[in-house]
Amino acid sequence: MVAVPERDWAKEMAKIDKQLESISDESLFPTKKGEPSTPKAAAAKAETLEKQRTTTTLGVLLRLLLSVALGVGVLFWPYDARCGVGLAGYLAAVGAVAASGVWTAVWTWRHRSARGHTLSLLLILWGLVLGAMEVLPRIGYARTDQPVTWGCR
Repeated sequence: MVAVPERDWAKEMAKIDKQLESISDESLFPTKKGEPSTPKAAAAKAETLEKQRTTTTLGVLLRLLLSVALGVGVLFWPYDARCGVGLAGYLAAVGAVAASGVWTAVWTWRHRSARGHTLSLLLILWGLVLGAMEVLPRIGYARTDQPVTWGCR
């Protein structure tokens, strides 16, 4: 067995106390709130502020307006979406509605636009609901009065 020397904890604590006394209170307890404590954190904060400066409110609102227009426009789908290629096109458009909702959700989150973000999340939900209305009866989950199929006969 190896003998482990006993530590004098009083001396160890005295060393720590001496080190703490040599450091100023300002460096131990910063008084400025919201200021990053490390250079890396300061650089990250500066990068975030730069992103927010380059992203204008108008840009975020235009993205959101484009996505909402797509979400409303899919209600007026002019082609037959019961089966075949028309159904595939409709489902692609509905997927684009959900994807544009995700796209705008990212931008509204970065720009801290709460109302815009809520609308973006509703767009995602709208796209999922429209897709579910077409897909669920075809996979046998929802009952309908008429049989529905993927392909045309």
